[in-house]
Amino acid sequence: MKRATHLEAIRRSLNVLMLIAVFATCFVAKDLLLPILLGFLIALTLSPLSRGLSRVGIPHWVSAVGLIGIVAVVIAAVIYFSSGTIANWMDSASAMGAELQAKLGGIFRQLEKVSQASADVASMATPDPAVQEVVVKQPTLIDSAMGVISNVGATLAVSLVLASFLLASGDLFYIKLVQSFQTMSGKKRALTMVYDIERRVSHYLLTIAIINASLGICVGSILWLIGLPYAYIWGTAAFLLNFLPYLGALTGVAMVAALSIITFDSFSYALLAPAAYLTLTTIEGNFVTPMLLGRKLELNTVAVFLTVVVWGWLWGIAGALVAVPFLVVFKVVADNVEGMEIVGNFLGAADEIPEKEEVPEPVTAPEVDLTAAPAE
Repeated sequence: MKRATHLEAIRRSLNVLMLIAVFATCFVAKDLLLPILLGFLIALTLSPLSRGLSRVGIPHWVSAVGLIGIVAVVIAAVIYFSSGTIANWMDSASAMGAELQAKLGGIFRQLEKVSQASADVASMATPDPAVQEVVVKQPTLIDSAMGVISNVGATLAVSLVLASFLLASGDLFYIKLVQSFQTMSGKKRALTMVYDIERRVSHYLLTIAIINASLGICVGSILWLIGLPYAYIWGTAAFLLNFLPYLGALTGVAMVAALSIITFDSFSYALLAPAAYLTLTTIEGNFVTPMLLGRKLELNTVAVFLTVVVWGWLWGIAGALVAVPFLVVFKVVADNVEGMEIVGNFLGAADEIPEKEEVPEPVTAPEVDLTAAPAE
């Protein structure tokens, strides 16, 4: 009895150590793991389109090159048309901040009083004027931006190349999986599970991408009608920020509000742009997304928030953006792997119905020879 208790304690300790090791590895190997994870997510998102094209006779490698080429062209076009405007905003950031401060003078005056009181307290502990302070010159905003752009470009390039290889492989991984099991029942069970994982995850990712793209178009269009300059940039920002639950919408509203106050003379008219942005994101989050995705893939709010916080801490903005897609992948895996059902149930929505008693849907997996022998 004592021996079994000791073994269980050792097993728990090893699980904790393994979890710490995984987080440490993710933190250290960010530059390696991020493009790999992003490449798999892109491939899963485009896999339904690639499989649909294969049904009409188009080879997998042709559809992979075409789909990844379209994605690359869209990304390049967005960067090309947005880079000049964003660079101008960066150059005039101080002037825009001063103008925003001038228009919100009443609020800032109250903050200045608090700041002045803090400065008076700090002046009591002013060091001897004879002591010289060494100030380390910080990199300029342009230098920091160029470093970020180069890192993002390298990450996107590796991700797109990896996604193209994954899509071009077609049913290769299905065949290899089938060859890994000896019994026919094991082959069928593994193939059904993996295909269900791919089907549900790809459905979620593709649906979310389409919803976010539609939201970006709506945001850009209504901001253009209101008269806010460079509305297409804010539409692109809305598309990206909406992958970040809760915080993404608030960040977009705050940025649009700041630019709107600077642009328009009337404060009441300036509130139209952020109000429209908030209205569209509210409609999307409470009506459109639940209606299109249904209850099956909805997630626990607490789990979503904690996942965004953890991945944001590990990988910064990029980690926060891929946190929810990664959580969906993990939930689907937990739902389909024996022994992890408790984790999948915890990650699900509050009123999610357990799926144990559901009649399994017919699986229309790709035609794979279940009797295929391992390749020599």
